[in-house]
Amino acid sequence: MSNRALIIVDLQNDYFPGGKFTLSGIDAAAANAGRLLEAWRASGEPVVHVRHEFPVPEAPFFAPGSEGARINAAVATREGEPVVLKHQVNAFRDTDLKDILDGKGVEDVVIVGAMSHMCIDAATRAAADLGYKATVVHDAVATRDLEFNGTVVPAAQVHAALMASLGFAYAAVRSTDELLAEGAAAVA
Repeated sequence: MSNRALIIVDLQNDYFPGGKFTLSGIDAAAANAGRLLEAWRASGEPVVHVRHEFPVPEAPFFAPGSEGARINAAVATREGEPVVLKHQVNAFRDTDLKDILDGKGVEDVVIVGAMSHMCIDAATRAAADLGYKATVVHDAVATRDLEFNGTVVPAAQVHAALMASLGFAYAAVRSTDELLAEGAAAVA
């Protein structure tokens, strides 16, 4: 059994076009996450899906039981793959994510999903703080424009700043192609 797991965070319908909180670049990020998911399944390495629901029906997005809160088809779950339900930004907070990873002997986590500046940031920092070796796959993660003090910060800049920050001290930051090539080299 591998000591590495793929964690897919919040790739849910509300983040996609037609959803309640569409992200910039979500289709490309989800396609890359899907490529990684297929590679993980082929290798038999553990996969954990994380799904966010706000605990109130009047939530702005990810309302309980809604179509928007469902995991997107690009990374649909398979039987036997754990799905962690969270109500916080941090996927480790008040969930069984750590227990699942520890139960599978995981030491390294590869994190993909949404949003760069929220749930990916929080999960990556928490993983590192809990002692996991973390990798974030930058082109399998999406975000959106933010606003601060009347200034709109474009999604690409938000994403770049977060990846630079995580890469500084919390995680390796790789591309999908790099990670897939490393995986193929490890098998050869």
